[in-house]
Amino acid sequence: MTYRDLDVWKLSLHFVSDVYKLTANFPKHEVYGLSSQLQRAAVSIPSNIAEGSGRKSTKEFVQFLYIAKGSLLEIETQLEIAKILNYIEEIGVNLETIKRLRSMLNGLINKLENNQC
Repeated sequence: MTYRDLDVWKLSLHFVSDVYKLTANFPKHEVYGLSSQLQRAAVSIPSNIAEGSGRKSTKEFVQFLYIAKGSLLEIETQLEIAKILNYIEEIGVNLETIKRLRSMLNGLINKLENNQC
């Protein structure tokens, strides 16, 4: 099994696309600000899942999954900021995907940590 077989990786790829579509509607002055931060954090999620899966140990893989989870929480906060700035009306679908990704990452982390013993 490779990272490409992981549902969390597949969903995170779709989430990257969603974030890029969302930020395309942000004001132009945010191109190097909030838009860029959201995009980089989104790309970080599947990238860290893939990179971690290629590491030598399960412990290292788990570390990269925690980094992916951190990026997810970063996005959640940045979407709240975008809402406050009136760049988006609601977080809506994105929040549901974030919750799903968080749950999937937590499940994978728990599975890997429990199999390590």
